[in-house]
Order: sequence, then structure tokens, then C-alpha cells
Amino acid sequence: MVTGPRVGVLALQGDFREHLAVLAGLGADAVPVRRERELDLVAGLVIPGGESTVMDKLSRAFGLRDPLRARIAAGMPVYGTCAGLIMLADRVLDALPDQQTLGGLDVTVRRNAFGNQLDSFETDLAVPLFGGPPVHAAFIRAPVVEAVGPAAEALATLDGAPEGASGRVVAVRQGNLLGTAFHPEITGDTRFHEHLLSLL
Repeated sequence: MVTGPRVGVLALQGDFREHLAVLAGLGADAVPVRRERELDLVAGLVIPGGESTVMDKLSRAFGLRDPLRARIAAGMPVYGTCAGLIMLADRVLDALPDQQTLGGLDVTVRRNAFGNQLDSFETDLAVPLFGGPPVHAAFIRAPVVEAVGPAAEALATLDGAPEGASGRVVAVRQGNLLGTAFHPEITGDTRFHEHLLSLL
């Protein structure tokens, strides 16, 4: 019997199943969220990787955008990976003309900052917040944080990654919001998900 907190994973598009598996493995009552009534029942949320433009359109089509913005503004803990980071960013440099974000993170991001699927890579990142060994991170058509506003905090930067990427911010937090440009759910490192659960 699951006794942990109920945590949702936005399941409109993207790799939501992987996040559900990680959260369930950590003892959470992990549930997919596609409707406002499902959002109302969770204490925290993961916004997965995928296509941020598609996720934006679907969140509006499913009537989730405004309820999501309201819960984020009210302090619900949320973790966004890759496209999820874009969805949480206040500013997107190369957004499509009609693209909207949920906002909440005082950061400026650039979509697909490292090129296409063939330019995906993995690297180890120092994350002082966690201490211990580095986080093994997978970057797949990943965004990058180009600017961190005064309300947000950088948690990790690229070092020794592809040429020109060094020093670029790839993990941030602000209050109960957490965002990474990479996919820890596919490399087996659960510390970001554990941190989300610690906020509940």
C-alpha cells in the first residue's frame, strides 16, 4: 500500500511514464495529471520533457493552463525537466509567436540550445545542493538557462561539456520550483525527485 504523498506528473505529452516510475520507486503515490480535477488532488507536480510548444497548446486545450499557473503561484512544489523547464521559465528567447509558458521561475531560457537529437550527450555535473558524487545527466534536444534573475538560484552549470557550453546554467531553483535542462529520470539519479518530495 502506497503511503507517500500524492504527486502528479503532467501527462499531456512527453516522457511522463519515466517520471511516474521514479516517483513510485521513491514511495510516492504517483499519478498522471491531464485534467483540472486530477491536478486538484496532488501535493506536487513534475512537468516532463517533450515538446514545449505541444505541451503549451495541449495545456490550454485541456483547460489546465490557468489552474496550473494558479497552483504554481500558490506555492505548489513543481519540478520541470527539459521542456518542463521551458514551461516554468518566465522568459523564452526563441519561443514561437503564440507560445506561452506557465512561468514562475525568474529565468530566461533558450530552446534546443545544443542542436537536434543527434547532438544529445551525457555528462557529469557537480550539484553542491546535494553534495556527494556528481549527477550523471542526459541532455536530449535540451534547453539552456541564458540568464538567472535575482529571484532564482543556479544549481548546476556545464563544465567540460560540448565546446561553447562550459559555464552555462542547466539547473535552477526558486522557492518550491525546480528546473533542469537534462533528464535524471533516464539515468537513474533520483536526487532531484527526492528534493521535490522533500518540499511537500
